[in-house]
Amino acid sequence: MSTWWLVVVAAAAAAGLVRAEDRYHPERLAAGEASAATRSAAESEASFWVREAQEAIERREREGAGAKQAAGHAKNVVMFLGDGMSVPTLAAARTLLGQRRGQTGEEASLHFEQFPTLGLAKTYCVNAQVPDSSCTATAYLCGVKANQGTLGVTAAVPRHDCEASTDVTKRVQSIAEWALADGRDVGIVTTTRITHASPAGAFAKVANRNWENDNDVKQEGHDVNRCPDIAHQLIKMAPGNKFKVIFGGGRREFLPTSQVDEEGTRGLRTDGRNLIEEWQNDKESQKVSYKYLWNRQELLKLASSPPDYLLGLFEGSHLQYHLEGDESTEPTLAELTDVAIRVLSRNERGFFLFVEGGRIDHAHHDNYAHLALDETIEMDRAVKVATDALKEDESLVVVTADHTHVMSFNGYSPRGTDVLGTVRSLDSNRMPFMVLSYTNGPGARIQQNGVRPDVTTDANFGALRWRTHTDVPLDSETHGGDDVTVFAWGVHHWMFSGLYEQTHVPHRMAWAACMGPGRHVCVSAATVPTAALLSLLLAAFITLRHQCFL
Repeated sequence: MSTWWLVVVAAAAAAGLVRAEDRYHPERLAAGEASAATRSAAESEASFWVREAQEAIERREREGAGAKQAAGHAKNVVMFLGDGMSVPTLAAARTLLGQRRGQTGEEASLHFEQFPTLGLAKTYCVNAQVPDSSCTATAYLCGVKANQGTLGVTAAVPRHDCEASTDVTKRVQSIAEWALADGRDVGIVTTTRITHASPAGAFAKVANRNWENDNDVKQEGHDVNRCPDIAHQLIKMAPGNKFKVIFGGGRREFLPTSQVDEEGTRGLRTDGRNLIEEWQNDKESQKVSYKYLWNRQELLKLASSPPDYLLGLFEGSHLQYHLEGDESTEPTLAELTDVAIRVLSRNERGFFLFVEGGRIDHAHHDNYAHLALDETIEMDRAVKVATDALKEDESLVVVTADHTHVMSFNGYSPRGTDVLGTVRSLDSNRMPFMVLSYTNGPGARIQQNGVRPDVTTDANFGALRWRTHTDVPLDSETHGGDDVTVFAWGVHHWMFSGLYEQTHVPHRMAWAACMGPGRHVCVSAATVPTAALLSLLLAAFITLRHQCFL
């Protein structure tokens, strides 16, 4: 990390502007660089990305006409997001899975890797070559590319610009909102804080992903009445207050500083509000069945007969890593997914469910390869729960990632070599190196006369939190700029093949599900001219965006 950046971070921390746990995602774009990024002015408009996606769908309709298996549409749509789940992560995770089963490992496959369709999505932000999880969330949930650090708004909104984000013409809707407008139910599930960037993409309109509670907004000198924090938006505003299932961590974002949660974490809100109680009061006033949960035992007790609405906050911050979690309090992602589907399946019109394996990303940022791979395997188990529970002829399941990481799977080892172990050869200085390593991050070692130390002599070598070696020393390993995979199963899965912008993902899901503005499989392409369709689409967007906070 350069000296100038350390000075900037130190000054911001002294002013109370940096959240303690955002070491995973520091703002590496200087303000001038972020605003001066070379781009077409058209990219700041939602219409640019919508039109591009719709034109691609029209082309795919023509190309894939012979692949249409049957008439009909996807009643249910489940999107799984492996945060930071790069192709090397997939290859290493499947190898680890196989080796846990006593195989050599390379021949194994994750459940979702057997899906019939595979595509690739491009992940850059409008102002950044390598993306973060907020601009990508806006892309894969709202269908519009944005600036790094922003959620649910167009690229006309710079990061931190509260006032710009209040312009309704610069806000965009998510596929979760399209589903609600169509009479379907919605749920969001994550292993991170529920106010974190990826899940927040389903409901938040905010100029800074870090504004998770009111104090975060105030610390930057903004009015929370003009720019409500993410937790407030989830509980008190549409669409979040209409979600049937909300599962994740982050209790501290919903509680006042005068209170501690069930496990001793103090709240962060300075407005004195308890948003968990306000959620409960809201459901009580609607005379619907509901339940607030904070541990695994409570979840399992109601799994067979859950209420209409569920709010589950299972940690003060992020959920614990699966391999380190307390089984009595920490539910698995598969268990959360199972209960979510049970609740949402009651709606005869169908549902949209977003499920994130969010801690893959965090483990990579800390160079904890073992934890990252296990979190990937855990998400795969959740995917299998979904495909086992749903009918293939009426559902669509999409599995993808938001961005990649810089872990490499390297060396010339024999088949069956421990994927978490050392390569079966030495470097040019006769020192061992790992099968999995990172190009940057906190695992760098000081070299002596150009010779790397023997990492296998570390006192904690092989432990879950042992850091594999890296080249460039950083406090937090960075994301990568390469494409991410998109796997699809179910109704009209073939629509997801090819290489395309990440913004296409929600539009293609909506096409297969016949909801939201734009082209639908339910409407014959021959009956709706392209120009007229786009006009209708943009008109719908204009109408819907003014309803964002109703």
